[in-house]
Amino acid sequence: MARAPGLLAPLLGLGLGLGLGLGLGLGPPGPGAADCGSLGGAERLAFAPAPGVHRLAPRARPPGPLNPLYGTVRRFLSAVQLNPFPAELVKTLLNEPSSVKVDEVVRYEAGYVVCAVIAGLYLLVVPIAGLCFCCCRCHRRCGGRVKTEHKAVACERGTLMAFLLLTTLLLLIGVVCAFVTNQHTHEQMGHSVEAVPEILLSLQGLVSNVPQELQAVAEQFSLPQKRVLEELDGVGMSIGSTIHTQLKSTMYEVLASVSSLGQALQVSMDDLQALNTTLVELRKGQQDLEPAVYERRERLLTLLQEPSCQGCTEARSRAQALELGADFSQVSPVDDVLHRLKGVPEANFSSMVQEENSTFNALPLLAALQTANVVKELKKVVAQKPEGLRTLAEEFPGWEAASRWSRTLEEVEQSSRPYLKEVQRYEKYRWIWGCVLCSAVLLVVVCNLLGLNLGVWGLSARKDPSRSEAKGEAGSRFLMMGVGFSFLFAAPLILLVFATFLVGGNVQTLVCQSWESKELYKFADTPGNLPPSMNLSQLLGLKKNISILLAYQQCREGAALWSVLQLNDSYDLEKHLNISQYTAKLQQELQNLKVDMKNLDLLSPAAHRDLEALQSSGLEKIHYSSFFVQIQKPVVNTNMEKLAQELEELARTQGSSVLGQQLQKEAQGLQNLYQEQVLPQQSLVAKLNLTVRALASSAPNLQMETSSVLDKVAYLKGELPTWATNILRNESECFLIREMGYFSQYVAWVREEVTQHIATCQPLSGALDNGRVILCDMMADPWNAFWFCLAWCTFFLIPSIIFAVKTSKYFHPVWKRLSSTSSEETQLFHIPRVTSLKL
Repeated sequence: MARAPGLLAPLLGLGLGLGLGLGLGLGPPGPGAADCGSLGGAERLAFAPAPGVHRLAPRARPPGPLNPLYGTVRRFLSAVQLNPFPAELVKTLLNEPSSVKVDEVVRYEAGYVVCAVIAGLYLLVVPIAGLCFCCCRCHRRCGGRVKTEHKAVACERGTLMAFLLLTTLLLLIGVVCAFVTNQHTHEQMGHSVEAVPEILLSLQGLVSNVPQELQAVAEQFSLPQKRVLEELDGVGMSIGSTIHTQLKSTMYEVLASVSSLGQALQVSMDDLQALNTTLVELRKGQQDLEPAVYERRERLLTLLQEPSCQGCTEARSRAQALELGADFSQVSPVDDVLHRLKGVPEANFSSMVQEENSTFNALPLLAALQTANVVKELKKVVAQKPEGLRTLAEEFPGWEAASRWSRTLEEVEQSSRPYLKEVQRYEKYRWIWGCVLCSAVLLVVVCNLLGLNLGVWGLSARKDPSRSEAKGEAGSRFLMMGVGFSFLFAAPLILLVFATFLVGGNVQTLVCQSWESKELYKFADTPGNLPPSMNLSQLLGLKKNISILLAYQQCREGAALWSVLQLNDSYDLEKHLNISQYTAKLQQELQNLKVDMKNLDLLSPAAHRDLEALQSSGLEKIHYSSFFVQIQKPVVNTNMEKLAQELEELARTQGSSVLGQQLQKEAQGLQNLYQEQVLPQQSLVAKLNLTVRALASSAPNLQMETSSVLDKVAYLKGELPTWATNILRNESECFLIREMGYFSQYVAWVREEVTQHIATCQPLSGALDNGRVILCDMMADPWNAFWFCLAWCTFFLIPSIIFAVKTSKYFHPVWKRLSSTSSEETQLFHIPRVTSLKL
């Protein structure tokens, strides 16, 4: 079978290139013993936070349209209370309540005393003035009517109406703000009351669940345990895969060389057999062609040499050269080489290489099977728990003080619920009274607006007395109704304003301001200010050199009670986190891992025999040059097709028809000879040319490739176990480092949890901050804004009363109207004088 000349060369070139690249000095292809890049480091474990840690979310009042009003009220209260925080007064009140002096309280509350005096005067004067006004109205001595109307009256009336309208608008603004702040105070009071138990429970949970939290942290040792056990399930497969990965480049290159050599051997055998077959056919064809060509030449010469043949000289010279060119009996035979290679290839190199590839690719599974027993022992070691972790929670320092605090907070939380319900109930009463009094103020506003509208309507229609009197009178009555309501609700309004002002103002100035400025913490830190029963340092378990303010600041920064209470002096955490004995057992068991690679063969015995036969065949000693000498010669020296065409042309030009027919017959015979015998010989020569060139180009390198592959296979077969052992040792160390990484993550996480997160005192600072927000921002600010708006309305009732009374008399009918002496337009019932007419 013929082969293309370019097919064998690439196959040999690939095998030879790979073989020369590997050489006999093959070394371990994998990375060094200290390189763990193939296995990688330990993945990041996601430990769950210890359960039971209740972290308070910071509360904050969202910005809103009432914030400017809150700021105004705070500035007003700062102006009312100019005294600083009364540390001595509060100290006396807490330690010896009976020795508190009234004059000191009055001196501190001087601003509130002044406000109380103003409220008292308002409570006394306004109702008395209202009573007097009622008596005066009953005797028709107050109010009255406008007796005359002129320009000054109109100007006075407009001014009073404008002031009344302005006062009414101010009342309207105040009552709207009072409604809004009253409702906002009610809502915030409900939210604040609900938040108090949450704060108390968070403080209680600060330390009550610490043993459970420590136990939960210790139990999370199962997370690295589980991960290590999962990876132990695949450690044999992983080690086998690593050995396969690091050796596959060497193995694949050698197997590729073997496969390439096997293909080259098969191709060479096919070409050698094809060469021998073609050579036999050429020799047989040559024996048949030679007498036919000789006989044809003799007949042509006889015809062309006749005297009657016209123009036959050139054809005669061509016919004389009609003889065989190439002589293949002179080339060297290849029978000896074929005899030495008889039965080659005995082995199927393609199947053999595939089988070796399959065996090598199954190395991970083989390693998993061989390491199964060692992995089982490793799992027993990993399933154990270090002794220090088992006693992590049991040996933690006692929390007697914290337990007392927890019980106290629990009692406070339980006992506060009835009081909180009472607070909500009284807040509901306050809200109802606020709504009623705000509605009363709103009623005054409505009366004033209706009175003004009707009065103005009556004034605009005064030219028609029959239509204006009723409207003006109705407007006057609405104004007086507003005055009556103002006198009626003045006392309840001032009482509610002062009561809420006294409570909310002192909460803001005495508690909120000092709380925000940290004066309360400084007061608590000062020795002797708090009674022994309220010693916060002892209650919280703080050391003497740690102040409440410092503890609050540390807790706000996220510190845990571990650092605040300095527990590292009484508890050796590192002793419980020492797992060196645990890891030593794991390392000892890992040293028992082994992988055997004796089952891996690179060449079968039949393949060895084939390659050895190829080495001694002498394929490269064939004289290919003798073949090329004969191949370069033509089969017949004369171009038979051209000679036949010339004979046909001569046959047409001859004068003798007999000679022409003979020439025509010879031309046809020459064509038949060329088609039947010469063309097949030329095809065989071309086929022989391809085969000889393929063998001549591959034979010199084939022996070198065969020797190289045999040497490398023998060397690799001896070195593979050593390389596999080195890789196994390196992977075992890397596996241990990786698994220790999981345990190191756990130890670091436990250390961080115990010292920074477990028993964090964030709930303490968060509770204090949230308590300040609830008391001051969510309760005190709306509360104070409510009484401020209600006080605004209460004090603006006085100008409303005055302007309403004075304005109402201008809406009554006018008793007498005087006309102006200088203007005809102001005269009433003016009758023009009749003058004489000149005709």
